[in-house]
Parts: sequence; C-alpha cells; structure tokens
Amino acid sequence: MTGPSREDRPVEGERQRGHGDRQRAGDRPGGERQRPDRRGDERFGDRERSDRQRSDRSSGDRQRSDRPGGDRRGGDRFGGDRRGGRPVRPAVDLPRQIAYEAIAAVHRDDAYANLVLPAMLREAGLTGRDAAFATELTYGTLRHTGTLDAIVTDAAGRDVQRIDPPVRDALRLGAYQILHMRVPAHAAVSSTVDLVRSVGPGATGFANAVLREITSRDADAWVAKLAPAQETDPVGHLALAYSHPQWIVRSFAEALGGDMGETTRLLIEDNERPPVHLCARPGLADPVALADEVGGAPGAFSPYAVYLPGGAPGDLAAVADGRAHVQDEGSQLVADALAAAPLDGPDGRWLDLCAGPGGKSGLLGALAATRGARLTAVEVAEHRARLVEQATRGLPVTVLNTDGRSVGSDPKLPEGHFDRVLVDAPCTGLGALRRRPEARWRRQPSDLPPLTRLQRELLTAALRAARPGGLVAYVTCSPHVVETHVTVTEAARRCGLGVDFVDARPLLPAGMPGLGDGPTVQLWPHRHGTDAMFLAVLRRN
Repeated sequence: MTGPSREDRPVEGERQRGHGDRQRAGDRPGGERQRPDRRGDERFGDRERSDRQRSDRSSGDRQRSDRPGGDRRGGDRFGGDRRGGRPVRPAVDLPRQIAYEAIAAVHRDDAYANLVLPAMLREAGLTGRDAAFATELTYGTLRHTGTLDAIVTDAAGRDVQRIDPPVRDALRLGAYQILHMRVPAHAAVSSTVDLVRSVGPGATGFANAVLREITSRDADAWVAKLAPAQETDPVGHLALAYSHPQWIVRSFAEALGGDMGETTRLLIEDNERPPVHLCARPGLADPVALADEVGGAPGAFSPYAVYLPGGAPGDLAAVADGRAHVQDEGSQLVADALAAAPLDGPDGRWLDLCAGPGGKSGLLGALAATRGARLTAVEVAEHRARLVEQATRGLPVTVLNTDGRSVGSDPKLPEGHFDRVLVDAPCTGLGALRRRPEARWRRQPSDLPPLTRLQRELLTAALRAARPGGLVAYVTCSPHVVETHVTVTEAARRCGLGVDFVDARPLLPAGMPGLGDGPTVQLWPHRHGTDAMFLAVLRRN
C-alpha cells in the first residue's frame, strides 16, 4: 500500500461513543444563548477562565502564564519559557497544545497524525491520561472535521474556509471538546480561547462568541438543524451526521448493496477508536502465550491475532525482538488465505509484489519459514523497501527495490515462476479510515482513475509471474467497487491468460459471518471488527 503503514497505529484515549450522554446546554454555566457578533468583538468577554483548571480532567492544577503562547524564545517547542531562572507555564495546557500542533501539521504540511503525534508525545514526555487526552482530541477532531466545520460555519455566520487556518483548527478542537468529550463547556471554551490568543491573538473575541454559540446545542441538536432530511437525501444526511464526504458514503452504500441501515452502522464504526492488533508470527510466538505476556486477548478470527488493551505496542518486547508485529486482523486474514489455498505441485517460491511497509511480508515470511519456502518481497519506494527489510529480518525473505510491473523484464522477476503471489495493491485506503482519520478528507473521486489503472497493471503482472496452476491473491484496503470487483474482473479479462476465480470464503476461518456469496470476500469494520479488506483469489491455468 502507498503512504505510511496502516498497521502501526497509536492507541487512542478513552472517549464517548456515539452522540449520547453529553451535557446539555441548559446544564452549563451561564446558559448563553446569544448568537455571536459577526464582527467578532469582545462582547462575550473572557469569563469563567478561572474555573478551567479545576474542572478539566486532563490538565491538572497548572499555572497559566499571561504571555502569548506563540512566543517561544528561550523555551521549548510547546511554549515553555524560563524567566529569572525558573520555568513559566505556557498559557495553553500541554495536551491541548500538542493536539493543536498535530492537527496543524496535518492540515498545513499534509502530515500523517499517526506519525507526528507519537513523536510529539515522546518529545514532551507526556504519558498516561494526559497522553490519552491529547490523542483522543487529535484523532476525534480529525475524524469529525466535516461535521465540526458545518457547525462552526453556522455558529460563526461565515464559511469555515474564510477563517484564518490557525484559528480554524483551534475552533475545531474546541468544538470537539464541547460536543464529544467529558470536558465542561466553560473549560472547553476558555481553554480554546487561550489557544486562539497564542495562535491568532486578534480573534479571541470572535472565537469566544463562536464557541459559546456552539454550546447552545448538543451534537444531536446540531445535526438535526444542519443535516438534510434523511427521507429526501439519505446520503447527505449520513455524510453530515457521521462526518464522511458524500462520495465516500455513496461508495460504501453501493458496496453494501444499497442498505442504508448497514451503511449507517459502518459509518458509526468508522468514527470509533480502533483496537490495536498484534500478529504473533507463526513459528516464533504462540498467540495465547503472547496474549498472556502483553495482557491482551487472542483474536476472534485470525489464528495469529492478539488484541491489545492499550498502551504503546512498539514498546513491547515481542515486537522489538521480532516475535510479533502490529497488524490489523483483516490484513492477517487475507495474507493467511493465500498461504492456506490448496495448491498442486511445487510450493517453495512465494512473491509479495507490493510489499511496503512489510506487515504482510512479515507474516508470509514467517509462514514460509515453517514450510521450507522462500518469499521475494518487491517494493518500488526505496524507503519502504528498507522498512520491509527491517520487518522481515531473520526470515527467508529477499527484498527487491523495484517496480512490481517489471515482471518479465527484470531477471529477478521471471514470468511463470512463482507458486503463490500476493498483490496488496495501492488504493484509496477507504477501508482504514478509522485508523487514518485525515484520509477521508484528503481522498477525492479523481484519485480513482490513476489508482485503478495501477491496480490492473499490478494484478496483470502478478498473473504473469505465477506459474501455471499457481495462485494470486488480489487485496485492497478499500471496499469501493471500482477498486475491488471492477479492477479484478477487468484485469482477469484483459491479461490474455487463462484465469479462474477460487472461492475465497473457505480460506477464511470456519463460521466467520457476513462473507457474502463469493467467490470474493469483503471484510468490514462493523461486521468483523477489521479494516475493510477485499480479497480475490485467482488460479492461473
């Protein structure tokens, strides 16, 4: 897959499920119901700030400096400073400051939250509840950006895109705390105004007014006000209610056969904190013993899966010494299905044609080691090829830094040579939106044509690489029918080779529900608790 690994995700903090169990506006101090002045003056003032640290569950009893947090001279990158030889606390508490900087990096630099946030937490030395608060605030705000933007637009009386980006990101963070977290409304308002004072000092009155308007309704009431009627515009309603672009909602509904009830359940699951799954490498770790070692539980479906209760998986000894790696259970299942498919003839030469960052190569390499086989792992990007080398160290895996479409022209990738071939094709990643929350807002329908062309070319190359009688597994982390059924049927039709589909359902654990009519399989977060992985298995004649 392209981009950073979807199989190495931070553990997010505790949060409320759905829209329920939120403070109502009538229970909040002050009960302000006035609309904000569109000019953004100071008429709401900065009241109730003194209550913030007493009521905020994450920030503790911190002193607040009166200097703007943006003055970083002589201090650390999170706004610390020293005066007269003693440290002065920043105006914004550290968990919120880190969440703001992570979100700003995502929007300003096209960064990935799963990469920048853990680094920021480590640099700041933030752990425990404070780290969980910062993580939940970051990921929750990114997931709900679409709905938050609609609410901010209405509360501000101007399109959210006309608001200065630093102030816009701060307002999103404040709105998420008000509507989705157990933060008292006045604490969310005052702490966000503090944040705006440090990143956009001229907008504090405007921010105060907008946030107080947001407190006038809970999340359900805002959705009722702003979303189109479900009866007349079900896609538009679901898009705003569950914060997904309309084109993604439409693609999910199509993949689910037009069932809008099931589409709703999928969208709800997409907005939940995803679990962290480990893969106990066969021959190197027993999943039951590993679960005991890490305080987790064996997975529901994959024979190698272990569910983690929380924490930082990269710190586990089993991950550090190569006995296990972080990998969604769905990714484990589709890789294992290729290894489990019945095969006549030799079975010693395996190929992973799009190997980066190496999760599936790690599992296939461990399986190959138990069966006397050897895996060739191909990755076109040099830095990702290095990740594959790290992920497969000590396993019978040869890593090639080349384009998988070079089958037949690269002497190391001869045609008709391999017994089992995996194509984990680059895709939109719509099946892992719960793990990469910013992806839903970055992807566009215009991304599909070049991706589907690449997918067909890679699958055609994989079919050429397989020997007669050999097997090819085509995998994407997307349920979009153009990336799944259309791509695989078109590639099979155009490749010029004899190809038969193998029913993939028996290759998955017995009793696994919701696998459809075959021969392909689509996994789902709301049905299986996995990423939405698609699997097609083909046999070359």
